[in-house]
Formats: sequence, structure tokens, C-alpha cells
Amino acid sequence: MDWFGSLLGSINTYLYSYVLIVLLVGVGLFFTFKTKFVQFRLIPEMFKLLTEKSPTDKSGKKGISSFQAFTISAASRIGTGNIAGVATAIALGGPGAVFWMWMIALIGGASALIESTLAQVYKVKDSSTGMYRGGPAYYMEKGLNKRWMGVLFAVVITLTYGFVFNAVQANTITIAFEESFGTNRVVVGIIISILTAIIVFGGLKRIVSVTQIIVPVMAIAYIGIALVVVVLNITEIPSMFALIFKSAFGIEEAFAGMIGAAIMNGIKRGLFSNEAGIGSAPNAAATASVTHPVKQGLIQTLGVFIDTLLVCTSTAAIVLLSDAYLQSDAASINLTQASLVSNLGDWAGIFLAIAVFLFAYSTVIGNYYYGETNIGFIKESKTGLLIFRILAVAFVMFGSVAKVQIVWDLADLFMAIMAVINLLAILMLWKVAKPVIQDYLKQRKEGKDPVFYKKDVPNIGDVECWGDKEEDR
Repeated sequence: MDWFGSLLGSINTYLYSYVLIVLLVGVGLFFTFKTKFVQFRLIPEMFKLLTEKSPTDKSGKKGISSFQAFTISAASRIGTGNIAGVATAIALGGPGAVFWMWMIALIGGASALIESTLAQVYKVKDSSTGMYRGGPAYYMEKGLNKRWMGVLFAVVITLTYGFVFNAVQANTITIAFEESFGTNRVVVGIIISILTAIIVFGGLKRIVSVTQIIVPVMAIAYIGIALVVVVLNITEIPSMFALIFKSAFGIEEAFAGMIGAAIMNGIKRGLFSNEAGIGSAPNAAATASVTHPVKQGLIQTLGVFIDTLLVCTSTAAIVLLSDAYLQSDAASINLTQASLVSNLGDWAGIFLAIAVFLFAYSTVIGNYYYGETNIGFIKESKTGLLIFRILAVAFVMFGSVAKVQIVWDLADLFMAIMAVINLLAILMLWKVAKPVIQDYLKQRKEGKDPVFYKKDVPNIGDVECWGDKEEDR
């Protein structure tokens, strides 16, 4: 398997060094300037929208709220990428990798707004459940009239999230428990697989009911622990930030010559963590019942910022405020654990193992939903869905016992392919996103609660869920 690992590493190096960096930064900057920095201008609006209740439909039923849809995407975003991924980035790229994670999140916030807005515009209603669903595959078919592109994306995201990413999450859980409790990875893998099966066979409502509880609690608890570490090391904070900035540009002597590694690992792990532009979060964004597509676009942008600027920075502080990253050969979750133990004592390693379980388990649930909704896009088939569910649980078991490097390299490869397809699609659909955003801003300026109708945007394509008047909605 050594040759396979080397091949994966070589392909990823090429993709991230040449293709993805140019696309991610280029598309992100394009949307940032074209929207006049909307991802920064409307931050107060994002928090306000987070508490907005979902409107009722014609039958008087309420759909999934903005907050509930936010927790589905946050469940996928806030996971091992924030804990193991940040530690891996620092181990391989030095402290400067953290700076490049921040940059890709700030720039990617604009791409996140566009992709999730488009997911809302082109969402459809599931006839069997009455719930909305959508995502890149849907806007590729309905907005670009390219079903082949939608099917290609649906296949890639199903493989990526339903299988590969869930293997990464399970891998991190079993390593964390082995490190803290000495547990057998096979036994822990079986337990995770059973718990996953209980949720994935229960449908979207069960997924929502779990994620809306786990995600806020675990994020607050983890950030709280990081704040304790920061307070205990408060005098070292200026030095920590100076180290990050100096290392990012190769100025710091200890990390001189690592600027390339810092950029590549910062972007890789930042992208894995916040998922801005790769086409995953729009699948969750489409489930929300809102009065205007841009509302959910803004909610998903907030998710990118919370993920990277709060949760990832919390991990960076934990790692960099100890000497573990200099003294240990650990390069994953065990590095974060060693850093926490160094700062707070042995109990902190146990806390992190439990936190990782909650982070990663909720991520498995969110990831699974992305695969399910895209299976439905390719073809409505109960048999196909059953096979997918069985394989999704099987990959959780595979990841529980696999080598760390192989599962991370596979995740990087599939994530890069997803990102390339999606970024090209949203770039081509800027002609739709632009007037939709302008419509939202115009209504807000007039003091209205924005409501969207498809007649307001010419040449919008095949739009199913946005009528021309209130009774059509």
C-alpha cells in the first residue's frame, strides 16, 4: 500500500499547489469584490437571521428553520478538521499554516454565500417527505441545464461525504480513545458503526433533532476549554500571534523555508474544516424554509467564520501555547491531546476524547445526509438508498481501523475534485446569484423583510419552489 499512499500524495500536491489554490482564491476574490465585501458588511444581519423562524407553507406546516439547516451544515463542518486537522496543519506546515486557514475562510465566505444562495433558488420539494432538498447537483441541472455535470458532482460528493470523510471522522475517534483510554480500535469502531446506523436509517428529521442539540453544546464546551488555556497563558498570547504571522511569510527563523508548506497545509486543512466553495454546505442550506434565498446564504457564510475563526483558532491556541508541537512526532488528534494535557493535566486528554467523539459523530451524521440527498438526485430508488446506507456504515468501520495518512489523503483528493466542479459551476451561475443578492439588498434598504419571487430575476432557469406571488410559494 506504500505505492498507493505515494501516488495519492503526489496527486494532492499537484492539485493543491497549482489548481485548487488558484481557483479557491481567484473565485473567492471575484465574489468578494463583485458583492462589495458582502460577507463582512452583513455580519450583524447573519446573527439576526440565525434566530428567524421558518414561515408556514400553504398547509400551515412549518419547515426546517434557518438554525436547524445551519446545524446540519455545522455538524459536517465542525468536526475533526477543527481538532485533528488544525494540529496536522501545524505539524506539517508550522504555525504559519493557521494564518492561511484564516485567509481561506475570509475569502471563502463570499463563495459560501453564492453557493448556498443558489442552492435555495434551485431547491426542490421531496414528494415522499414534504421536505426541501437541493445543492450543487440541482443548480447544475436546473440553472446551467447540465444534468451530466450534476450527476458527476452527485457521485463525487456521495463518495466523498458518505464514505471517505466519514472514514476520517471514525479514524479520529478511535485514535483519540486509544490514546486516552487504551481502548481497542475495532471495538470502538463497532460501537460507532451501530450508533451511526441508528441515525441514518431514521431519516432527515432524526438527523436534525440530533444535530441541533449536539452542535451548539460541543462547540461552546470546546471553545470554553480553549479560553481556559488562553487565560492561563495570557502573557504568551501576543507572542503566539506574532509567531503565526512571522511563520506564515517565512520570517520566523525556526520555520524559515516552510512558507510553501504553510500555505498548502493551511489551505488543505482550512478547506477541509470550513468547506467554503466545495459544494457540501449548500445541500444543508437547501433544506431550510426561508422567505428569500440570500437569507440562508448569509447563514452559511456565518458558519464558515464560526468554524475557522472561532473553533479552529481555539485548537491553534491549545497547540501553540504548549511545546508539544515541537517535541512530539504526533501529527493528528494525538498532538492536540498532548497539548491539552501539557496545559491542563491528564483530565483534559479525557475531555478531548469525549469532545472528539461528539464532534466526529455529529459530523458523520451531517456527512451522511449530503450523500443521501445526492443519491436522490441521481435516481429515486429505495434499494439504492438502502445499499448506500449499508456502505456508509461500513466505511465508518473501515476508517476506525485504517492508517491515518491514507484516509486523510483520500479525503483531500475527493475534496479537491468536488471543489473544482462546484467552483466552476457557481462562477457560471454568477449571472443568477448577482440579481438575487441585489434584490435582497434592495428590499433591506427599503426596510422590508425580503421575500423572493422568481419573476424578479430574468432568465433564472428551472425554478420549482419560488412562485410569482405569495399563494404560489
